[in-house]
Amino acid sequence: MQPKSHQNAPLDERIAGALVGAAVGDALGGPVEGYSPEQILERHGGRVHGIVGPWHGDDWRTARPLAPYHKGDGHVTDDTLMTHALVRVYARVRDHLDAYAVADHLVPDLMTGPRWIPELESEALPLQRIFLAEKWLVTRIHYGHADPREAGTGNIVNCGAAMYMAPVGLVNAADPRAAYAEALDIAGAHQSSYGREAAGVLAAAVAAACTPGATPESVVSSCLSLAKDGTRAAIERVCEEAARHTDYESALRPLREAVTPYDTVGPDYRSPSLGARRPSRLHAIEELPVALGMVLVARGDYRHAVLGAVNYGRDCDSIATMAGALAGALGSPVPEDWAKTVAEASRLDLWEPAVTLTAVTREIFDRDMSRRRAHEQAFASLGGRECSD
Repeated sequence: MQPKSHQNAPLDERIAGALVGAAVGDALGGPVEGYSPEQILERHGGRVHGIVGPWHGDDWRTARPLAPYHKGDGHVTDDTLMTHALVRVYARVRDHLDAYAVADHLVPDLMTGPRWIPELESEALPLQRIFLAEKWLVTRIHYGHADPREAGTGNIVNCGAAMYMAPVGLVNAADPRAAYAEALDIAGAHQSSYGREAAGVLAAAVAAACTPGATPESVVSSCLSLAKDGTRAAIERVCEEAARHTDYESALRPLREAVTPYDTVGPDYRSPSLGARRPSRLHAIEELPVALGMVLVARGDYRHAVLGAVNYGRDCDSIATMAGALAGALGSPVPEDWAKTVAEASRLDLWEPAVTLTAVTREIFDRDMSRRRAHEQAFASLGGRECSD
């Protein structure tokens, strides 16, 4: 498969591609989350090639382990709910965020603002849908009064923070190092160890993908220049393997084997190992390296990257969320039929958060330029060096 060139996409298209692309990937991956590629193949009589219904069909309301969530039929999951919540925080603050912004704005948003929850087919507080690892934010910050910068300590180490960090990369478009630092600060309220690290690296990857002329290879290179410990090792190993493949079908098993030494969950996704999701400098979340690997396999093509992530199984809604954000930020178009179906099924305007974040991103850039000029002038006054026009 030949790579597609969309390297000249402007900022607004990249932000829309990343946010809509993440939501669509999330919706496609939701109904097959937790299963293996072999189980997906058997259940659907082949690979998943688009939006599918719930795993248990009409019994989704009562069938375990997913009841009472309607996963499938184009419904987004908590990945998208959290991503849109973070966009709303940016819209309120209209500047860079930190862990205190999570405490002051994100936590109240989760607790006090009823919204349509597609998987529940009703209005509810986001808090009533998000997973326990995300409820930790409310428990530790609102009820436990923890320092927001340290509130993530003690939570299970998973992809909970990384799955919604794409907006941080977009606000810092073309500046991976700044995105990495901002996401690490934000994620300190939610995660520790390699979960927090993954949040920083995912934001950096999205920022790198927004750089004019970016390619999947340049995105991975940016990640490797910033990632630490097991996260860096896992990305390097998985992407080395991904470079050998041009089709996701051949890559499904090799990518899993490549990430296995760094993954703590173990072979049975629904029955994690004793050491699962515990802090470590040697391990990594599975989702981020595999998402990067699938984007490499797809040569940046959105459809191919997301379908590879979906058919990989395991935590594939989050893998597809990340792969979709990265491919969209690279400028690869999200299939219009998928986006339209997901928006209608989820009763969400998938494009409004992108319009909002684009405006906020430009405001933040202007603030950054003003702050930079003030610093240059102050530094020059100290005799550091003369300012240049």
